[in-house]
Amino acid sequence: MSDVPVRPLSDAWILARRPPKNPVDPWRPYHFLTEEEPDAEGRLRRVAVIFLTNRECPFRCLMCDLWKNTLDAPVPAGAIPHQIAWALARLEPAALVKLYNSGNFFDSQAIPPGDYPHIAARLTSFATVLVETHPKLVNQRVLDFQRHLQSRLEVAMGLETVHPQVLPRLNKRMTLADFERAVAFLLQHGIAVRAFVLLRPPFLSESEGVQWAKRSLDFAFEIGVECCTVIPTRAGNGALEYLQQQGHFAPPTLASLEAVLEYGLQLGQGRVFADLWDADRFATCRHCRSRRVQRIAQMNQTQQVLPRVTCEICDEP
Repeated sequence: MSDVPVRPLSDAWILARRPPKNPVDPWRPYHFLTEEEPDAEGRLRRVAVIFLTNRECPFRCLMCDLWKNTLDAPVPAGAIPHQIAWALARLEPAALVKLYNSGNFFDSQAIPPGDYPHIAARLTSFATVLVETHPKLVNQRVLDFQRHLQSRLEVAMGLETVHPQVLPRLNKRMTLADFERAVAFLLQHGIAVRAFVLLRPPFLSESEGVQWAKRSLDFAFEIGVECCTVIPTRAGNGALEYLQQQGHFAPPTLASLEAVLEYGLQLGQGRVFADLWDADRFATCRHCRSRRVQRIAQMNQTQQVLPRVTCEICDEP
C-alpha cells in the first residue's frame, strides 16, 4: 500500500475517470446548512455554511470530488452575492459564516473580484467570515476582499499531508514551502488560518495514514495555523475507486479518525475538528458506530478528549 507509483497522475488521467457532474444553478447555492462549533475562545457558536455554485477549480487534485457541483464557466456578475442573500434568508442567525465554493474564493474566474463589496455588504452581521482557497492564490485579492469586510476574516487552505512523496502525487501543485508562505502572508495581515488535513490519502496504509495525519497537524500548528480540520479521505470521484482497485487506496476507519482527533486535541495548540460528513461509512462495527460518531461530535464541540467507547462486539478501545 505504501509503494507510490512512479508515474505522476496527471490532469488528463484524473479527468478521464470522473463520473458526470450534478446539474447546478448559477443563481442558487447548491447547498446550505447551520452547524455549531466552538470559536477560538471556546464559546459554542452557530455557524451558517453556504456551498456556493461557481466555476470548477483549475487544480485537479487527485482526491477531490467537489467539482461535482460546479459550473464549466464563470458565474455572471452579481450571482454570488445573490446566492449568499438567498441562503441567508433561509438560515438562522449565526456568528460565523463559511463560504465554501468547491475551489478557490480568490480565483477571479470563480468569484468575480468586482463582487467583493457586494458580498461583504451581505455579511455585516457576522463576527467571522471564512473562505477557502489554494495556497498559491493567496495574494493581493485576499487583502482587497478583507478591506471591504466589517468582520474578522479567516482563510481555510488544504494542507492535505506533509508526506514528502504523497503530497506531490496528489496533483495539488503545491509544496510545503508554498503553504508556509501563504500562512505567513495571511498572519502578517491579521487573517486567521484554518488547515484541512487528510486522513489516509492514497498510497498510505492505515497506520501510516494516522502517523502522517498527526505529523501534518504538528506542521500546521508549528507555522501558525489556528485551527485544523481532519478529513477522512473518501472515494467517490472515479480516480480513488481506480486506485482502490489497484491496491493503492483504502478509506480510513472511524477508529483512526478518533485517534488523530485525540492527538490533535491533546496538543493544545489550537482547535481541531474531525469532519463527520458521511462518517458512518468509515465505521467497521454497526453495533457501536453511532456512539463513536456521537463521541467525535462531542469532542468537536467541547475540544476535550472524552472517555473512549468500548464495544462488546468489535472490542475496539
